[in-house]
Amino acid sequence: MIENLLNKYQELLIGAGLSENLAIVLENLSVFLVIALLAFLADRITKRILVVSIKNLVSKTRTKYDDILFKKKVFIRIAHIAPALVINATIVFFIDAEGLAIFIRLLTNLYIILVTSLVVDSLLSALHEIYLQLPVSRGRNIKGYVQLLKILIYVIALLVAISIITEKPVSGLLAGIGAFAAVLILVFKDTILGLVASIQIAANNMVHVGDWISMPSHNADGDVIDIGINTVKVQNWDKTISTIPTYALISESFNNWRGMSESGGRRIKRSINIDMQSIRFVDEKMLDKFKKIHVLGDYIEKKEKEIEEHNKKIGADESNLINGRRMTNLGTFRKYLEIYLQNHPKINRDMTFLIRHLQPTERGIPIEIYVFSNDVKWANYEAIQADIFDHILSVIPEFGLRVFQDPSGDDFKSFISNR
Repeated sequence: MIENLLNKYQELLIGAGLSENLAIVLENLSVFLVIALLAFLADRITKRILVVSIKNLVSKTRTKYDDILFKKKVFIRIAHIAPALVINATIVFFIDAEGLAIFIRLLTNLYIILVTSLVVDSLLSALHEIYLQLPVSRGRNIKGYVQLLKILIYVIALLVAISIITEKPVSGLLAGIGAFAAVLILVFKDTILGLVASIQIAANNMVHVGDWISMPSHNADGDVIDIGINTVKVQNWDKTISTIPTYALISESFNNWRGMSESGGRRIKRSINIDMQSIRFVDEKMLDKFKKIHVLGDYIEKKEKEIEEHNKKIGADESNLINGRRMTNLGTFRKYLEIYLQNHPKINRDMTFLIRHLQPTERGIPIEIYVFSNDVKWANYEAIQADIFDHILSVIPEFGLRVFQDPSGDDFKSFISNR
């Protein structure tokens, strides 16, 4: 029927005094305009009516998954296919211009392949975002796999497009690509290394989005905000972004602080150097002073009885302090620290708890605090640690001890003025 109408239209043009060639050109031009108008109408209908209707429907549903599909432009990109389908269906109207029809169909098919690839790309992105909202996504990063699927989709689309242009089967193209395998490996070297690294990272549960990692070789120290095939992005504590090649995480060393966060405790490991010249046995005056310290009262009484019984047992001559056992101000101070920290509300008593001596040096004898706070947040942890050592530094003189530090200008000035 359409063919008869076109023939009559052509005869009408010739009857109007136009040459046959000019009549064919006008006929094809008219057909082209009609097809263009139909494609335009298809585009308007799908975008202005169908897509808008879908948007209104999506906004009214309770589930958020369809909102994600719309946000990732899945429906909008599907709508882009409508004009191409209309053109493909009406291209047969070019009766006297077969070559032009073949060319337009070729361009339309290539366009459909491109849009289909974009639709699948958007769909994969939407499914990945939906996956991230599910409980199963915790600790299982699949972004690398999604990116790999997208690459495969575009590679397949490219092969199909080349197959359509060259009119050769895809299988024949794949056989020819084998000769360029070495070149492809060089071109996609980083992608291949990143893909292997992504699989190993996911399989070995090495890094998750949200983990705090430190990697000095790449100036990275902060939270992981993205893990891709080629790069891992880390937001440092100064809010800068460090980009690390994904394969560097399996070829180089880095620290992942996830274990600390999950354990419920963050280590406090700090020492204070005590001037060894200030260490002495506890005399009666110091003993009376220590008994008045609330947390030490029971300890002092118990320790006194224990030492008295021991000295009597061995018959120690207590006229000389060296004979028998004696309490020292440093030992009493260590016990005070132990009791103080055990009663501290911010210390995790279920984890390692040590108050110990380190090797004496020319800078004094270090007393190390090795405990864990029960708050792993950085700011809170620093505040807890600072409060503890503020208190420790303040009480040290109460035990007749001195903190060792290198002499300052005021020390030399005081020394000279006293001479």
